[in-house]
Formats: sequence, structure tokens, C-alpha cells
Amino acid sequence: MMRSLFAGVSGLKTHQTRMDVIGNNIANVNTVAYKYSSMTFASLMSQTTQRASGANAATGTGGVNARQIGLGVKTSAININITAQGASQSTGNPFDIMITGENFFVVSDGNQNYFTRDGSFYVDGAGNLAMTSIGYNVMGWQVDTDPVTGDVRGIKKDTVSALRIMSSANMTYPPEATSEAYMSGIIDMNDTDVSATGGKVVNLSFYDALGYSYTAKFSFKQDPGDPGANKPADKYKYTMSLTEIQDSTGKKVPAGKNDADYEALMDTLMADKTITFDQKTGKIKELVDGNNTIQDLEQMQITLNFAQISGVDNNNPPNPIGNFRNINMDLSQLTTFDNKGTSTAGATNGKDDQYNTGSGRRVGAMIGVAIQQNGEIYASYDNGMTKLLGQIATAKFPNASGLEKQADNLYSATLNSGAFDGIGVDITADGGYMSTGQLEMSNVDLSSEFTEMITTQRGFQANSRIITVSDTLLEELTNLKR
Repeated sequence: MMRSLFAGVSGLKTHQTRMDVIGNNIANVNTVAYKYSSMTFASLMSQTTQRASGANAATGTGGVNARQIGLGVKTSAININITAQGASQSTGNPFDIMITGENFFVVSDGNQNYFTRDGSFYVDGAGNLAMTSIGYNVMGWQVDTDPVTGDVRGIKKDTVSALRIMSSANMTYPPEATSEAYMSGIIDMNDTDVSATGGKVVNLSFYDALGYSYTAKFSFKQDPGDPGANKPADKYKYTMSLTEIQDSTGKKVPAGKNDADYEALMDTLMADKTITFDQKTGKIKELVDGNNTIQDLEQMQITLNFAQISGVDNNNPPNPIGNFRNINMDLSQLTTFDNKGTSTAGATNGKDDQYNTGSGRRVGAMIGVAIQQNGEIYASYDNGMTKLLGQIATAKFPNASGLEKQADNLYSATLNSGAFDGIGVDITADGGYMSTGQLEMSNVDLSSEFTEMITTQRGFQANSRIITVSDTLLEELTNLKR
């Protein structure tokens, strides 16, 4: 009689444990990236009152099965459905990140690495990317920089470390002097500016090595030709001159020189060029620089030779414009088409390529941070530049369900989950990716949990009846002595 009582008690205990698991699932229905658990039962043990016997050929009797009485139920396993993806929740916060795939973020309390699917991050007062809830640092890979130039060469996938994305070095982007430029557009031979005293003026904006902006002024004057000869070809010939350099306030650079000295300085920077356009194609046919004549359109370049200027005289300090780099300017895109008497020629800093190579820039202040699908973190600056700051690393385990739950949405590695190698993996290696402005929701299915709750309640109720009925039988037994 006592066996049924203890079996009923074990049933009550295991169904209570199952209700605890269900209750925890429902309590975490809105917990970020929570993974629900499920519980399975197993029979506890059995008491054998008679062992099984085989057939007996001598007596002609058959075999008899064992006679066993079960002694209750126990918890077989509590499994975490850790690989099931939760739905996405849009937050609009660029530091909220959702993982699609089976990987985990790696975070650290300074002593130990933990793993989480909770991508609710922020930048703390020290500039570190950290968990919003408990401040654990998000771990990743640092950038690989050139030891000489300091230029970023890519990501160095080594042992993970805390990602400090708002360091003082990252808050600004260094300036750079302009080294390339090009001219394009139309110089219309019927434009009155090209035959005027000042010529057609074209301005080039550029930067020195400290990021200060300047303007170089060029003029295109049409060759007046010989009035008596009246050669039509003279209309296709122009003199290109550098007339002036101004700083951002409009002052001449360098200041303090008289007109003759200033003109000589401009001639040192760039001697006058003679440009002849082809009468058939409208493109430059010939560029004459002193005794040097260029007829290959792909080589139609001039250079502002800042390196040739010493600037040493009695009235000015040494190297008054020494922060500039030589600027190579491509003229091959200039044409002399009919544009109804209006010239459209203009100058642009940088090469005429998709990267605007050598354009130069002022110093830039950080204006935003963006996280790519592979976890790479880029800063954008108000001078138009971007900079790679690091990459969020992830961890992947052979048996993710073997991870051990910790508080605050964290997991730790166990012998059955597999160890973390300290380096991690790129999330895109197995087709996963990160989405910013979103968080992964709990994967708890309330309809399933409520159904489990009903069956658990019925099981608990049935086991309680075993105890009450067994008690009634015992009561009848004790009543036999009356």
C-alpha cells in the first residue's frame, strides 16, 4: 500500500517541477532573446517480485515474464530550445543588434567571458560597447593598423577584447593635403570672358596638410592671334595661367608680397600653359609647357609645384605655404564645344575616379556609428570619411543546448557544450548575420505553454487522487480491528 503512496508523491513532485518550468517560460515571455525550456519524465524504478523465466523443454512449460511494480516517476531532462529563432522587435536604436543564426555574442565582466543572444547594447562613459542591462563589455576584434602610417589595413582576428569605439583617437579623422585634381566642362570660343582682359576664371578648392581650405584661381585667355593674318585656328588656342591663391577668408597666400613678387611666385608654382583644342573633336590636341609639348590626351596634366617654393625673403617667414603637397591636375576632360556663348569649365579636387583619390580634406568630427551585417563597426565623419573601428566577434558551439544558464540573459560554456577558443568566429561564415535597430524576442509560444499547463494540472490532480485513495485503503485496513 505504501508503494502507491510514494508513487503518487513522486508524481506530485515531478508535475510541480514541470509547472515550475512552464511558469518560468511564461514569466519570460517578454524577455529579450529568452529560450524556452521543456521537461520530460522517466519512470523512477521498479520493484521486481518475480524475475522472468525461460521456456522449459523438460517440463514442456513456457516462459514467464517478470513481475515488476513501478515505484514512481522522476525528471528525465530539462531541455533548452536554444536554436529556435525568436521573432524580431524593431527598436530604432542603432546599438540594438539581433543575431540571425545560431551564434552568440561574447561579453565579459573583466574576468570571464559569457555568451548571450541579448543584443541590447550602448556606449558607456569610457566609450566601450557594453550591455545595457549590466554593463558587461561586448567583445570583438581590433583593427590592424600600419605601424608607420597608422592607416587601417583591416581586422586582426586574434583573441577577443573589449570594443572601445569612442576613444579619443576615433572621435576625429585627420586632415590631408590635396594631391590630385581635374578640370572638366566646356570652354566656349564665343564666350566673351575668354577674350576679356581677365580671361575665363576657374577656381579650384583644395586643402593643406592641416586641413585648411584654399582657392587657386586659373584664367583661360583666348589667343588673339595676328590681326592681319586672321587665322581661324587661333580661336582654338588658349593661355592658361595661375593668377592667385586665397585662403578661406579671401586673403592672398602668401600675404605681404607686392604684385611683381606675387606674380613671380605664381609663375614658380605653375608656368603659363598653352592649350590648343582639336577643331574636329573639340578635345585638347596639344598642351605646351615651356619647351615641353604633350600631344597624348591621357597625359594632359599640369602640376602645382609647391615643393619648389622656399618662401625665404626679408618680409616673410620661411615656407609661407609649406603645408601644401604638389597637386597634379588632369585637363583631358576639357572641351571647346558650342554652348551658346557660355563656358562651363570647372575644377574639382581629387582624381576623376570612384574614390575621389587625393582630394584632400579638413579634419572631421565623428557624426555617427554604423554596424554592418558581419559585425564590422564603422564611424562616419563630417568631412565625408569613414573609418573601421573594429568587429563584433561571435561564438558558436557544437552543442549550444549544453550551455549553462546564468542570470541576466547570459550563458556559460560547459563540458557538454564545447569550449570557447577565445577567438570566436565571423558570423557570416555560416550564413548568419546581424541586424541593427532590432532585438530578438523570446521564443516562448504561449498557446503551447497553456496546453502544457493544462496537462500538467491534470497530472498533478490525478496523482493527488492516488494519495487520497491509498489513504482510504489504509483507513479501511486499520478499521479491520474494530
